[in-house]
Amino acid sequence: MRLSLRIPWRRVAAVATGAGLLAALLSASPPALAAPSGPVVTVPPAGSHGFPFLAAAEDLGSFGYTESEYFISGTATSYAKSGWWGSNGQWDVRASGQAAYKTRLLVRRPTDPAAFNGTVVVEWLNVSGQLELSPDYWFARDELLRKGYAWVGVSAQSVGVNGGLGDIRGLKGWDPARYGSLVHPGDAFSYDIFSQAGQALRDPNGPDPLGGLAVRTLLADGESQSAGLMTTYANAVQPVSRAYDGFMIHSNGAVGAPISGELADTLLMPNPSRIRTDLSVPTFVVLTETDVPLAAAARQPDTDRVVHWELAGTSHGDQWAYDLGGPTVTKSAGSAAPQPGCAAGSAPYNDGPGHYSMNAALRHLAAWARGGARPASGAPLDTILRDPRTGLATGGVRLPDVAVPTRTLTGMRDTSGSGVFCGLYGARDPWNGSTDPWDRHDAGDPSDPSLPWTAEPVLRLLYPTHDGYVGKVRTAAQASVSAGHLLPEDAATIIAAAQESGIGG
Repeated sequence: MRLSLRIPWRRVAAVATGAGLLAALLSASPPALAAPSGPVVTVPPAGSHGFPFLAAAEDLGSFGYTESEYFISGTATSYAKSGWWGSNGQWDVRASGQAAYKTRLLVRRPTDPAAFNGTVVVEWLNVSGQLELSPDYWFARDELLRKGYAWVGVSAQSVGVNGGLGDIRGLKGWDPARYGSLVHPGDAFSYDIFSQAGQALRDPNGPDPLGGLAVRTLLADGESQSAGLMTTYANAVQPVSRAYDGFMIHSNGAVGAPISGELADTLLMPNPSRIRTDLSVPTFVVLTETDVPLAAAARQPDTDRVVHWELAGTSHGDQWAYDLGGPTVTKSAGSAAPQPGCAAGSAPYNDGPGHYSMNAALRHLAAWARGGARPASGAPLDTILRDPRTGLATGGVRLPDVAVPTRTLTGMRDTSGSGVFCGLYGARDPWNGSTDPWDRHDAGDPSDPSLPWTAEPVLRLLYPTHDGYVGKVRTAAQASVSAGHLLPEDAATIIAAAQESGIGG
């Protein structure tokens, strides 16, 4: 069902998302349009823990930020396919059901309203680990806090609220005193719940989750499993909800999530599922090395509404996100916090430049959504044809860690004897710092002549002087800034780290 009615969003959003899309469109009575703005926003009780699940472990106050939590409740609509869905993403939907819901918003915002930059990043919390995580908050945290964004995590899916297979039985099981009143009717309703979260931030019916901040731009964001849901939301739901001003889709696969909310129905989704190019708002797709082999079938040319980056030397999860998010997850989940589960003695996690790319992508998307220039495109990444000397992938967006390498960074790893999530964290292989040009590393048992041995770069030979190394890093950082792939603040951080390193000579 395609809609082109020119009805102000703020007048009908409550009815269109809360009381059912069809009812809103068919009703012309003044009472329907004048209905109270929903969903209803309330403040949760303190509960037994005294803090929200996923409350930040770091001191947000030291960054000039505050954290709070709110409940939103109302009636959500589920959707079904309307007509044929093809790979071009131009997917129409019809309303298929209604159900009551009550869920939560986790809000981090500047304490001083004058510090707010007008943009709210609304993240669809990830539940792949059977509890809620906020991976994109961790990836883009530096940009969020230094530039005055507000961030809101939405408990959009049933597992997050009701629990799944893990030890943490959802929000309701983790703290019944705080979350016992929550109601999630199933993931078929998650799309409209996410729409209503956006509505509650623009026009709150009850306490204002943003504390009176004036919202200019509302960006929808999701990583990994949430990115698959974000693909379907952008293609099928945004055209009727018009809830968001732009989309960040980080680490999605080639196929969108089913509109029914049933995992088995993924088989009925278009393969590949590309991003529709006729949206009135922009979409930024960011893929790591780990994601490219799974998402390559959905590659599409960049347009004035869709831009893709494929990041060399990065992984789906990485050391940065693990280190930053770990204390927060442990604060809430304790020993039940999900772990990568990599085998003892296996390669360390990828510590590449993924977070720098996400910082840049976020700033560019926010400006783009406000009518600014479209961000620069990125070259396609080739994860098969790798540099034979460094082991690095070729092509893609290449920040200084890759352009002036000191280690092999990859989005893949050997997962023998490891847990289910280990493969998402990629790997790094530090290079030998000796002066022996014949130092080697092997791809397996050196006693097996059938396995390849490759010469490994030696840092002192690759960078004969420290000043020379720093100069190469400075040149690469400046080139990345000029290309639109790196922010000046992060370039300065990268150059300073090179200057403080002992690399070269």
